Amino acid sequence: MPEHSKHGRLRRRARWVAVSTVASAMLLSGCGAPDSTPVLTWYINPDDGGQAAIAKTCTAAADGKYRIETSLLPSDAATQREQLARRLAAGDTSLDIMSLDPPFIPELAEPGFLAPVPQKTADKTTKNTLDGALAGAKWKDELVTVPFWANTQILWYRKSVAEAAGLDMTKSVTWDQLIKATQEEKKYLGVQGALAESMTVWVNALVESSGGHIVQNPEAAADDVELGLETEAGKKAAEIVSAIGKKGLGSPGLPTQAENESMLLFQGKKGSFMVNWPFVWPATNASVKAGSLEKSLVEDIGWAQYPRTQSDQESRPPLGGINLGVGAASTHTDLAYEAIECIVEPENQVEYFVTNGNPPSDSTAYDDPSIKKAFPMAPTIRESLKHSAPRPQTPYYNEVSTGIQQNWAPPSGVDPKSTPQKTTDFIIAVLRGERLL
Repeated sequence: MPEHSKHGRLRRRARWVAVSTVASAMLLSGCGAPDSTPVLTWYINPDDGGQAAIAKTCTAAADGKYRIETSLLPSDAATQREQLARRLAAGDTSLDIMSLDPPFIPELAEPGFLAPVPQKTADKTTKNTLDGALAGAKWKDELVTVPFWANTQILWYRKSVAEAAGLDMTKSVTWDQLIKATQEEKKYLGVQGALAESMTVWVNALVESSGGHIVQNPEAAADDVELGLETEAGKKAAEIVSAIGKKGLGSPGLPTQAENESMLLFQGKKGSFMVNWPFVWPATNASVKAGSLEKSLVEDIGWAQYPRTQSDQESRPPLGGINLGVGAASTHTDLAYEAIECIVEPENQVEYFVTNGNPPSDSTAYDDPSIKKAFPMAPTIRESLKHSAPRPQTPYYNEVSTGIQQNWAPPSGVDPKSTPQKTTDFIIAVLRGERLL
């Protein structure tokens, strides 16, 4: 045998022995051994890290039974919906826990994409849930998701402007009163007039506050859907949106104004009244702390229930928030719902509100001292959530919402005599396949 062949064989043998020795040592020491703990993937919407923190808390509480890992969804709600719907339809087994926007739940529940909520979980997680949040978690009167955090809009106002206008903010006020006061005081009224989801939020709250519904028969098939925009409730909503737009009360920037922009408007010298979510409070205080706003602004801010559309009817404020669902194809449905029971514990909801500004769906959480300190308007938020109304609960929500946005934005283009009917005709044509969005 040639010398170089012998030496090569010896070198190869030596390398094999060395590798085998290292591998054996790794196996004996446990290094590289697979972790047998089930991993639950929680698809979360963007926040300030609150959901990831809760995932760690509940993983620790599980004591090795499961581990929760978070996966971030896109920032846009419509894109979240599209991504989740496609993956659920494809039978993706990784969709263990999903943070879901209430309006998109019927679309996912109707075809059976969501795993049934166990009665044990339903009993444990909803006994103190506020009415609005509970309504947004159901489809066909059945609980199909678990309420996590809820959200609602309240009426923010500058105390100095309300006083100058002669409004008693301890009593309910109407949109007509706000329009008149804003006009007389030569101020701007903070609303969301952009061609965006915020427009549907506004229109729905106006219609619901008059006792109407945008979708009259939410469980109907596409060809049979009946809309309630061409009613007195729909026309009154159009009158309010049109008046604010045509009179310039929403500022020149109204056509592109969403929640953040209306908050900045409210904080300015011509701010007066505004409908918006609770994030306004920590955001304003943060700006004061940073020195970009005067401290006197915070002292001038008050809050009240969402304005009434009709003076003799309780308002139905917008409902937002996030519910938790489990994918029907998940291989860990039992563990996923066990984890959800931990995620929505009242103490976790309290911490999430204080750190991330997202209100609890559990009514008892509002009694926590830390919430009362961080959000002095918490009682108003809780009361608002009792009366809040979900956006149209229908599997065709995307078509309905997009149809409203395209016909009601900008507000100055809304005509009470024609816009409700025009919107109805457009949405019905889309649902019947006669037009495209």
